[in-house]
Amino acid sequence: MSSTYGNMIRLSIFGESHGPAIGMTLDGVPAGLPVDLDQLQEFLNRRAPGQNDWSTPRREEDRPEFLSGILNGFTTGAPIAAIIRNTNTRSGDYNNLKNCPRPGHADYTAQVKYRGFQDAAGGGHFSGRLTAPLCIAGGLCRQWLENEGVRIGARITSIGEVFDNYQPDQLDCELDQIPTDFPVFDPAVARKMKEEIARAREMGDSVGGVVECYAEGVPAGLGEPMFGGMESRIAQIVYGIPAVKGVEFGAGEFATFMLGSQNNDNFFPCGDEIKTTTNHCGGILGGITNGMPIIFRAAIKPTPSISKQQQTVNLETGEVTTIQIKGRHDPCIVPRAVPVIEAAAAIAIFDAWLEFRARR
Repeated sequence: MSSTYGNMIRLSIFGESHGPAIGMTLDGVPAGLPVDLDQLQEFLNRRAPGQNDWSTPRREEDRPEFLSGILNGFTTGAPIAAIIRNTNTRSGDYNNLKNCPRPGHADYTAQVKYRGFQDAAGGGHFSGRLTAPLCIAGGLCRQWLENEGVRIGARITSIGEVFDNYQPDQLDCELDQIPTDFPVFDPAVARKMKEEIARAREMGDSVGGVVECYAEGVPAGLGEPMFGGMESRIAQIVYGIPAVKGVEFGAGEFATFMLGSQNNDNFFPCGDEIKTTTNHCGGILGGITNGMPIIFRAAIKPTPSISKQQQTVNLETGEVTTIQIKGRHDPCIVPRAVPVIEAAAAIAIFDAWLEFRARR
């Protein structure tokens, strides 16, 4: 299984949803970087399950145990290894699904590729549970980037058919104004989004949405043209997050409705730097950061685990059958995905920043 990412740093994610533990290793991190474990735990708590009405009732504390790489509050230069123990598993909820792949899940494709040897309980290695160790790595990278003046935040722009049309400032993105419990700028819109989630839950269904992420303070010059571009590097790790079905930068598809004169971002001097009057490019030109905030959006599909009856095929008999999924599942993944998107962005940007620093 390919669960490794990075050039200067190498992140590997391991474990299964209902296994003894999940975890990560992060190699290539320089020695002497400060680590605030309390701040990291606060970040992980934003993703943790079982905290509110719009997440799964499965409760996990998600407290990482560091096995190596951190000593007395600083990185040692050795690979950082951490695990989170799974303490609230109910694998029996999945016994009736052994030969009947769930629609919208990776059950069928995993069966084809791994010939039945994969751990299928709770989605195994394909589960969103694996985003917890991703957030360990991303939470650390986020801290190290903040020490260099780079701040990362994200917000929900839509859930179902409810949209938050507020547009933050092009230069500072107003990251301090984003709530952490339900990250939507407009409280009235947030209430409507929660109602949208509640309606889906009552119907035994689920709903998706869009997360918009910002990285401000990123210096100009990170990334490479073509395949090493920042869009490619960020999109690669963001697409590794289960349920992400689309990524776009800056104006994204809306740029197709503009004239070139409207889409182009005009330059102006700003102290010792060059800035742009707009940011339709999302802070990246030719794959390289231009010093403006990096802005991208991730489209997240509805949770595939729903309690409604669905059609599938019994892989042993080849016959069409119906299944009704049990277990504990989010009626909407989007709110808990916000810190995961931030974590993915932090890992990609920190990896590129180390590369940029090494070449100066």
